[in-house]
Amino acid sequence: MLEIVILSISIGLALAYAYGNGMNDAANAIATVISTRVLTPAVAVLMAGVLNLLGALTGTAVAKTLGKGIIDPSNMTQYAVISAIGASVIWVTIATRQGWPVSVSHSLIAGVMGAGIAVAGVGALDGSIVIKVLLALALSPILGILGGFLFMLLLYWFFRRRSPTAVNAVGSKLQLVAAAFLSYSHGKNDGQNAMGMIALSWAVYQVQPLSIELWMVLASALAIGLGTALGGMRVIRTLGMRVTRLEPINGFAANAMAAAIIEGASNMGLPVSTTHTSTATILGVGATRRLSAVRWGVTRNIMLAWLITYPTCFALGWTLAKLTGFLP
Repeated sequence: MLEIVILSISIGLALAYAYGNGMNDAANAIATVISTRVLTPAVAVLMAGVLNLLGALTGTAVAKTLGKGIIDPSNMTQYAVISAIGASVIWVTIATRQGWPVSVSHSLIAGVMGAGIAVAGVGALDGSIVIKVLLALALSPILGILGGFLFMLLLYWFFRRRSPTAVNAVGSKLQLVAAAFLSYSHGKNDGQNAMGMIALSWAVYQVQPLSIELWMVLASALAIGLGTALGGMRVIRTLGMRVTRLEPINGFAANAMAAAIIEGASNMGLPVSTTHTSTATILGVGATRRLSAVRWGVTRNIMLAWLITYPTCFALGWTLAKLTGFLP
């Protein structure tokens, strides 16, 4: 009976994590399309929710990496899984209330590593997978800045003979497509994080190999959609309205480049941060006008939140796992 209760708590926390993902990370996918007034918030949220669901249904590679790649389920306990997810939920909730667009992926991975080390030691981690995951998370914002900057320069050259009005008219249509693609890509990558944790909890409970089942996918995707609909506007205001001024063509460049990077990572089974990637492409696009076009004070606060995510969630995961280790 106790094991069923613990399993239920694990799944509940994983869905709470997915809800927080929607409040924070999923909001990034539609921030620019709202700030440029291409879509109203209500329509953008509905679009993001549907496409997050579709994205989550199209692959399980990232979920498997998180569920069994970083640490083998045989080395985990139900309490450790709860601790890993709980660390991420605590941090994402705090960050979202402050309007900080932190990385939900980073927080979960750090929580898994901290909890895993607490119950099984450093040797239980799969070093090669951990290195790949950390490299993907570190390189995605660098690629985002460079890609956003270069792609925006290319668009400036391509539309050099068009009037600003004509460019924005085209940009509005292109941005709508790019925002939809980014929402889909987010579901395909970040949307799999929660289902990976649910699958890990289920595998530990059943003492069986990890597998991703349809109900896990649907429950995770629904939770993300609800989070975006009910709590995403604070992060949308920070990312879409305070980092730099955006026109529709700028929003298209930022969204399209971010979606391309996330889609590539998803196909390789690597979890990356929608927050980091989207923010980086916005920075790259904004810097094409001039460096002063980017509000570096806001950007500095965002980056500070990124930097403290890993140690905070690692410590939370480790501490919670140690504390729950005394429970029956």
